[in-house]
Parts: sequence; C-alpha cells; structure tokens
Amino acid sequence: MPFEVISPGTVRELLKVTRQLDGKNFRFGAGCTDLVNELQKEPGEGLSVINLGWIKDKRLTEIKNEISGIRIGARVTANNILLYETVRKRFPVLWEAANVLASPQIRQVATVGGNICTASPAGDIACALLALNSDCEMISPEKKTRTLPIEQFFVNVRKTVLQKGEILYSIHIPRNDATSVRFHSGFIKVGTRRSMECAVVSLAYHFQVDRGDKIIRAGIAIGSAAPVIKFARSACELITGKKISSFTDADRNEFAQRVVSYAQPISDIRGSAWYRKEVLFNISKSILEGK
Repeated sequence: MPFEVISPGTVRELLKVTRQLDGKNFRFGAGCTDLVNELQKEPGEGLSVINLGWIKDKRLTEIKNEISGIRIGARVTANNILLYETVRKRFPVLWEAANVLASPQIRQVATVGGNICTASPAGDIACALLALNSDCEMISPEKKTRTLPIEQFFVNVRKTVLQKGEILYSIHIPRNDATSVRFHSGFIKVGTRRSMECAVVSLAYHFQVDRGDKIIRAGIAIGSAAPVIKFARSACELITGKKISSFTDADRNEFAQRVVSYAQPISDIRGSAWYRKEVLFNISKSILEGK
C-alpha cells in the first residue's frame, strides 16, 4: 500500500492523531468513494489517510431531532438519510438529493460530510443542504468548535474553509417555520444518463407555505452551474410573501432569470455553458408552474 491508514476509535484519539501529524501530509476519509479515485490517480508521497469510519461518536454518526431542527453527523451516509422518515416528511429536497446520488451501492457508504468536503459544484447533498440554509459545525485538533452557514463553507472548486487538521463534525438544518402547513420542496438533477451521473445542472428548492397559500420561507440552490454551489437569494426574495398559486408567466420568467443570474457555467464534455443556462432557466420556471 503506497500510503498509511490510521483508524482512531474516538474523537479524542482523532484529535490526538491530527496533532501528531501536524506539518505532515495527511487526508481524512470516511466512505472514501471520492478519495479512493483520487489516490489511484495520485497517491501522494508519505501520505497518511485518517480513517473516520471507526469513530464511535453519536454527534458524528447519527441523525438527531432537536428543538431547533435536525442535526446530521458528518459520517451519516446517504442511505441513512433515505431511511430517516423525518427527513422525507419535513425536508423532501434532502431526501430526493440523497436518492439520486450515484448508485444504491455507493449510497450505502458515501457520507454527508464527504459530499460537502469534496466541495464539488455538482455535490447533490451539499446543494440540498444549501437550499435548507444549513450550518456546518467544525472541530479543530485543539478541540475548538466553530459554526458557519454552509453558504460560507465553499471557497472554490474543491476548496473549503476547513483549516489543516480541522474536520466537519455535523450539519444543522433549522426547523421549518411553525406556521407552515405544507412544503413545495424537491431536487432536480439533469444529466446525460440515469445513474452514476455527475449533474450537468441541478436545482434544489424548499418553499414553506402557510394556510393562506403564501410562501413564508424559500431556499433555492443551484449546482454544476458555477465554481461553487450557489444560493439564489434574489429569486427567494422575489417569491417570499406571495401566494404560490398566484404566479403569472411573467412572474415565472423573472424568477427563472434571477436564478440563472447566479450561474457562471463552463463548457465541458457533458454540456456547454449555453446549454446549462437554458436548462437551468427551464427547470427553475417549471417549479412554479401549476402550484
């Protein structure tokens, strides 16, 4: 094996290992669905891989209902999300994003933390969590924790705010507004095939609707359309406070144009920049049709 694997059993052991490896070449791994591919291409000289898969810590490994919302451990898998009924009922966008991630086999091991920390603009779960205005909790080798909105977590393609030795510990999704009675929530992923696909473009949305059919909170995020996943704040502001059944075609066009204004797509083998913008416009408009 061209690299050393270290498997701490507790968070305390993990932090001790990261302190010991300070200044050396090391990486973290959990499900390792992305990491294995990277290391096959470029193993890295003198690399140590810290395996998070054996750590026994509920805050890292479980989904928990809290008064303020739901907390998801960074080592929770996509399949764990699919099995958690509360996520399906309260946050359909996240359930749907987990359901289209890669394949059933990969969903068994791919983790929420890995999907976020890879910082791919095509991250399905990360896109859904951004639409939900989630927060990221991180812990350093010195046992210091800090929390940031997930929108601030991504710096550039495959670059995050994580400092050396710092790990993503958990993700907090704020509870839905108490006056909401239903959700218009989902995840749209457009690709060139049905499975194992990296999105050509994706759209995550979560609208909370009150008894008067009014949108009281809105979250919209776009993936594979810019160097990082983007939160379409202007589009959210446009529809908040309006009846979800009242939008005209002009309203839908303006909404879609505002979503597309956040896109900075590239042309690659999967699609041109022009195509990505056109698809994003059309799927953005479609989520307000017939509601």
